[in-house]
Amino acid sequence: MGMRFAAGGGREGWIRTALTAAGVALGVAVLLIGASVPTLMDAWHGREKARENLGQEHPPKAGDRTVLYSPADTTFHGERIRGRLIRPDGAHPPVPPGIRRLPGPGRMLVSPALHKLLASPEGALLRDRLHYTTAGVIGDEGLQGPQELTYVAQSDTLRERDGYRVDHFGKSWDPAPMRAPAVVLVIMTCVALMTPVMVFIGTSVRFGNERRERRLAALRLVGADVPTTRRIASGEALFGSLLGLLGGGALFLAARQLASVITLWEINVFPSDVTPALLPAALIVLLVPSAAVLVTLLAQRGITVEPLGIVRNRPPVRRRLWWRLVLPIAGVLLLFPLTREQPWHDTPLNTVRLAAGSTLLLFGVTALLPWLVDAVVGRLRGGPVPWQLAVRRLQLSSGSATRAVSGITVAVAGAIAIHMLMTGMQAGYQAAYAKSGRIPQIGFWGSAADWPQTQQALTSLRATPGVTKVRGTVIANIGRLPAAGVDTSRDVPSTVALGSCAELNRLVHVPSCRDGDVFIAAPAREAARDIGLAPGATIDLNPPRDYGERTAPRPWTIPRAARPAPSRALSDARPFAYDLLVTPAALGADRLSSPDQELRVDFDRSTPDAVEHIRNTAARINPSMFESSSIDNPHDKQYGGVRNALFLGAVITLLLIGAGLIISTVEQLHERRRLLSTLDAYGTRRATLGWSVLWQTTLPVILGLALALACGLTLGALLLVITGSGVTVDWPVVAGMAGIGAAVILFVTALSLPPLWRMMRPEGLRTE
Repeated sequence: MGMRFAAGGGREGWIRTALTAAGVALGVAVLLIGASVPTLMDAWHGREKARENLGQEHPPKAGDRTVLYSPADTTFHGERIRGRLIRPDGAHPPVPPGIRRLPGPGRMLVSPALHKLLASPEGALLRDRLHYTTAGVIGDEGLQGPQELTYVAQSDTLRERDGYRVDHFGKSWDPAPMRAPAVVLVIMTCVALMTPVMVFIGTSVRFGNERRERRLAALRLVGADVPTTRRIASGEALFGSLLGLLGGGALFLAARQLASVITLWEINVFPSDVTPALLPAALIVLLVPSAAVLVTLLAQRGITVEPLGIVRNRPPVRRRLWWRLVLPIAGVLLLFPLTREQPWHDTPLNTVRLAAGSTLLLFGVTALLPWLVDAVVGRLRGGPVPWQLAVRRLQLSSGSATRAVSGITVAVAGAIAIHMLMTGMQAGYQAAYAKSGRIPQIGFWGSAADWPQTQQALTSLRATPGVTKVRGTVIANIGRLPAAGVDTSRDVPSTVALGSCAELNRLVHVPSCRDGDVFIAAPAREAARDIGLAPGATIDLNPPRDYGERTAPRPWTIPRAARPAPSRALSDARPFAYDLLVTPAALGADRLSSPDQELRVDFDRSTPDAVEHIRNTAARINPSMFESSSIDNPHDKQYGGVRNALFLGAVITLLLIGAGLIISTVEQLHERRRLLSTLDAYGTRRATLGWSVLWQTTLPVILGLALALACGLTLGALLLVITGSGVTVDWPVVAGMAGIGAAVILFVTALSLPPLWRMMRPEGLRTE
């Protein structure tokens, strides 16, 4: 019968049902998106695992089914581009997912997003860097997301020392665990998003409550008992929530189509990846209707449905403070011990404590708000007539107003806490990048064949637009010779730098130098003293690279003419330590074990696209070189995108709660339509009642925002201390949230005025 009332109650019944369904649908859609996060992350990581091979413990020998493989990542205008170079050894090489056959020599396959970038005018510099011919597009199976920039190219110049050999793609490996601040941020985001959603669902199922109660009184008049009326009310709420469940599913299916155009934290996925797991989806389907019935039954306990109307004039229940304080205090007690644990460890217990403490603190705000509103309005006396009308109405019944405002309070408190956390973390990254990025410098690191090749690289870089200074050397590890009972694999290796006299003079003070000279850096580092680095000493040019590794020693005796050379104070963004410095005539690069060329390039910031020109030159030298620089701060863009998304989510939540406020306000006006008609008959001005509606909406919202500010700042400060970040407040966001709250008040008042004026008519005094 309750469902029939909800479905067949005429226009007003359908409006109530539609509002309930809309509120529940929005909450269900958010819950389904949240439940899809583990699935989409598994799919995202799964495609990366399927297309990658990080190297094999026992590399295969070159054969018909092997391929030489090397990373060739680059950055273009702050955007990371994943690159892979290949060179097949035979006619049947392994092929990664998304590719039917490997590209031919000098050709490449690109992702759709990279193909679009290369074809655009903005990609002109990038076309010079990726000088391969585009032979096709990589399929979805080979992409982490539709917006990913990636390519696979076959290079005839790829050398064995630049990469490694593989015989298959797809490797079982676990991604690096998130750092503690990121874990805290993810947990807090889930808590702050889910808590207002649950409050909003609880509020939505009570839309149209006053009219529903009048219908129940009529049912009592024709013989229904109190338990029957409660079951009918539950059926009516259940129907709206079931419609909302279906609408939420449809809204979720529509919203997930936007996944391909949204990138958060460098994570971009396909719409098909946004699929909730079976268990969370089943829980949502079961718990949302159950919650609707439970909320309705709890609401029915606060009233007495009699045949002639709803009895509300029972002795008012005094709102007690003690149990309302238990929730936030328990939350603080759970979070405070975590502030003493530095650094914070991501253990299951700590995760539960963090999530539970944050949730209790946010729910504590919801519990405190009704008491705070009653405590404040109960002490207000006097004032203008509109003010007195609003205060008196809140003194008589503040429940419906505080229910809607509690959603605003939770949403604002959670948003403030998360933005504080993100601002503190972002400020830390900005400070680190600002410190290391003061020097306009880019470093490159790649394999080296000999010194002439490195000299050619230095010459090319010096001719690049915007370059002011370049230095470079060939470097490798050296160690002590193995001896009986000595595990040299546990030694800290020393470093030898090979270069011309001019290049060595940039690293150490060399009074005189000619090809064939050898220098020992002074003062000697501890690692150099451990291996006995001195004139006439014999060292190993092929030291072990890993613990337990055994290598064939490659002895070399330092000439007795080697001289000490004081190290220069290098103005490098990331200085490197050198122990032994040799010229090419003294020691050839071919005798070193896995030699690398280390290049440092200073540039002029005022030269347009100087960084991109340098990267283009480096790609022509060796596309598989690794770049180390502080030019681009990827965290800034990542945090900025997430902050904007969260702010937008908070704004949408506030607008939805504003819609709930409008509904509850209009319902209260409808309930008081005879009183409004009486006031109009006595000559009360419309402006007076309009201002009373404004104050009636404003008071609970102001108190809720004040409570949200206190809770959000407290929670944000605790989270920043837990993550070891400096406590900073994102005041523009705080001001923005307060401004949106004020806008919601005006919005609710403006939309409530037409119904108010329509009810202020003498016809409202008629009685049938």
